[in-house]
Amino acid sequence: MDFASLVQLLGQNIWIYGGSFLLVLGILVFVHEWGHYIIARMCGIRVETFSIGFGKEVYGFYDKSGTRWKISMIPLGGYVQLFGDTDPASAGHTDKVEGEDGEKREMTDAEKEVAFYNKPVWKRAAVVFAGPAINYIFAVLLLAGLYTVHGQPVSPPTAAAVMADSSADRHGFQPHDLILSIDGKKIEDFGDIRREMMVALDQEKHFRIQRGDETISIYAKPERVPVEDRFGFKSSIGVLGLLSAEQGIPVSSITEIDGVKYETPEDALVEINKRLDTTFPITMKRGENESKAIIAPTSERNAALNNTPIDESVLYLSNLAPMQLSQHTLMTAVQSAIQETYSVTVSSLEALWQMVVGIRSASELGGIIRIGAIAGDMAQQGVVPLILLTALLSINLGFINLLPIPMLDGGHLMFYGVESVIGKPVPDQFQEYAFRAGFVFLIGIMAFANLNDLYQLLT
Repeated sequence: MDFASLVQLLGQNIWIYGGSFLLVLGILVFVHEWGHYIIARMCGIRVETFSIGFGKEVYGFYDKSGTRWKISMIPLGGYVQLFGDTDPASAGHTDKVEGEDGEKREMTDAEKEVAFYNKPVWKRAAVVFAGPAINYIFAVLLLAGLYTVHGQPVSPPTAAAVMADSSADRHGFQPHDLILSIDGKKIEDFGDIRREMMVALDQEKHFRIQRGDETISIYAKPERVPVEDRFGFKSSIGVLGLLSAEQGIPVSSITEIDGVKYETPEDALVEINKRLDTTFPITMKRGENESKAIIAPTSERNAALNNTPIDESVLYLSNLAPMQLSQHTLMTAVQSAIQETYSVTVSSLEALWQMVVGIRSASELGGIIRIGAIAGDMAQQGVVPLILLTALLSINLGFINLLPIPMLDGGHLMFYGVESVIGKPVPDQFQEYAFRAGFVFLIGIMAFANLNDLYQLLT
């Protein structure tokens, strides 16, 4: 997609892309800040402000406890300011307040009792930790609710076919191999294989395979492949070269069988019927390109192949059922949601570490432009994809905020950890320098990510 086409697309769908982005972001920011707010109140801390957005206030009101709830002009975040803090990031504190006459005065004993800085370290840590924690809880609730009501998409972790000349082909994978585990991690869904390979890039992995009645081990490296979405955003993923059980091949797309060209689908179908229940290579059209795969279709699964019009005939690669919606009870849905949340967190940590050590390019960092584009696409696909995206972003928001970077919740927790060990707070001057450095670092990362989005769109 060129830049002019992108501008036209966004212009025609501005309410979908902009509205869905602001809706998802607003929900996640509210959930995160509400975590801070509710634990602060439970710990007896006075909350001065609860803001969705930054900058000039657009709308606001005071509740009965004196907290100012407001929506601000720049809807790209939010904050909760606690009594005694000098700023919303809790980067400093003061024991002075503004009196009714507008002059600064010392806090009374009653006011000190509800000041954040005056609370025990465990209460301060609980308030800070509550923001990321509630993002994780919210993601689990979203996924569990979706799995309970709608079902969880599940595809068997079986190689229905192997792409020729792929990493899987070179390392000895065969059609109908059942992947049991990767590096000791149990695999229950074909999506687990995709996710493990995407993050692995080109690092070797240990696969336990069920092949017939035999269990074997294969050590294989996926291939690092650059990919680009329809907006022009680029990233790198690892590709092993396995096709899932849900894959069926239109007979009309098959151009070669075992190296022999076939001019018509009818000719190809005659040869396919001869080779059912055997393993053989084919070449097929995939868009404007051609791909080669090693397949082993069965006569049982393809019994109706000759009773379908040739332009509708599909060669099924596996006897297994394609992707299905696994129905859950509330308990099993929560268990699956927790497992999914854990897997996403581990994958995010691995991808981040790859950027730190240089295995993965930092140009894959995306900013609000990329998030907005993805949110718009998910909104157009329906409610379920948008809910899944919201859960994914909630996990990532919680994960990022737990990183030990000053200005983030994880940075505060790091200082509180030191305080609990040495028995006194980290010196204010050191914290001030650390928060300044953290602020500069975060602004730099945000600027880089968004400029990177613009550069990839424009080029």
